[in-house]
Amino acid sequence: MNRPKPFSMIREFHLADWFTLANAICGVGALFSVMSYLQSRGVFHIYFACALITAALVFDVLDGRVARWRQRSSAMGRELDSLADVISFGVAPAAIAYGCGMQGMYDRIVLGFFVACGVSRLARYNVTAESLSDDAGKVKYFEGTPIPTSLVLVLTLALAASQGAIGDQLWFGSTQIGGFTLHPLVLLFAISGSLMISRIRIPKL
Repeated sequence: MNRPKPFSMIREFHLADWFTLANAICGVGALFSVMSYLQSRGVFHIYFACALITAALVFDVLDGRVARWRQRSSAMGRELDSLADVISFGVAPAAIAYGCGMQGMYDRIVLGFFVACGVSRLARYNVTAESLSDDAGKVKYFEGTPIPTSLVLVLTLALAASQGAIGDQLWFGSTQIGGFTLHPLVLLFAISGSLMISRIRIPKL
């Protein structure tokens, strides 16, 4: 009887999968940095979190290029990529926004909506990738904006932090609706999430 080898799952990873895992690690690191900011209020933690999301995008691009270069792709790789993207471009940007001061009740609802849209966008892509592929097996276009576009939001927050516009100084201030707080800046996340689940067709480069 053949017994499975220890760490047999890791042995099956392709080179591209390691880049995908690096993407996920960057996203988790960003979450830790936000938590450190909430404890210490050292703004450099916000900068570091935003820099890690930028690094995550680099790894996200590289994993696809490496997979095509080595002509090694798998269903596991696709699932890994989606899970990593949820962390780095969904949960982490929402956490950065929360750390920057979007902590009102309506803010939390919008940020939850943003993450849910990101998860839905990735799930839809995974189940429709084959039907969107051409004869060579390459996906011709995206439906809805890809979740890594949330990097634009992250860079916006990094700029706000550099100008001291976080916490009580957030751009556009805050408003009270029914006794609960809304920071208008969080509506950028609502727009981003809505675009992700739209039917807009974007050519895949």
